[in-house]
Amino acid sequence: MNQPLLITVAPTGAETAKADCPQLPTTLEELVATAVACEAAGAAMIHVHIRDGEHRPTLDGQRLKDTVAALRASTSLVVQLSTGGSVHDPLDLRLKVLDAEPDSCSLTMGTTNFGDDVFSNPWPFVTELYQLSQEREVVPEFELFDLGQVHALTRLLDTYGPPYGGKVHCDLVMGVPGGMNGTTDALVAAVRDLPPSVTSWSATGIGRSTLAVMYASLSKGGHLRVGMEDVLTISKGVPVESNAQLVERAVAVGRLAQRTPMTTTEARELLGVKAR
Repeated sequence: MNQPLLITVAPTGAETAKADCPQLPTTLEELVATAVACEAAGAAMIHVHIRDGEHRPTLDGQRLKDTVAALRASTSLVVQLSTGGSVHDPLDLRLKVLDAEPDSCSLTMGTTNFGDDVFSNPWPFVTELYQLSQEREVVPEFELFDLGQVHALTRLLDTYGPPYGGKVHCDLVMGVPGGMNGTTDALVAAVRDLPPSVTSWSATGIGRSTLAVMYASLSKGGHLRVGMEDVLTISKGVPVESNAQLVERAVAVGRLAQRTPMTTTEARELLGVKAR
């Protein structure tokens, strides 16, 4: 239980409106300031969604490139761009996210009911995005919302081979209405069925499942993703003040499990990220 702990911060997401949560970092300046604070607090990777001038989710290519450049200029964090965007974004725009040359990208392994919406990831899109990540030398993080997607990861790797960098890292996204429960039992089942080629995994607990998933992941030797994309309260009825606050809590809980926050250099080695 003494291995370093990868902490990924997901600061913004695509679901929460700025008007409902003014502390959500939606401008480039806010995002960079958040990244700097979260790196200082112990995060080694940032999972990025961006917003437009009206604080709405966007996959604008130039904004994505500017965001990657700004984060690299101000931090040494592994920069992971979301290829999920908003559940309403078309598949062709989601493929173009890799034009921004991130270190890593999210790659969701199947279609998921997402609350009242549908997060569409049909198999042909999954395979096209995966092969594109191999060609562009971008490390994918496989997002797994249910056990079917765990098995789909085995199918993908068996068919198309290992990702760029040779490491296989995935994130269990738990507690989404329509996905697997944010419980210890669900996490144990998912980890049990991960392909043998998986070299590291993290877990994300959405909303009220945040702490349960955090403790379960640490007890199984996994890593953590935290951030305001996933939870907006630090305790019942108490709003999160900042993403750094969530990173600090993850660091504190990790240390109770004798896990030290991973440096960005260690994270790059763990994930097989290309030097850019």
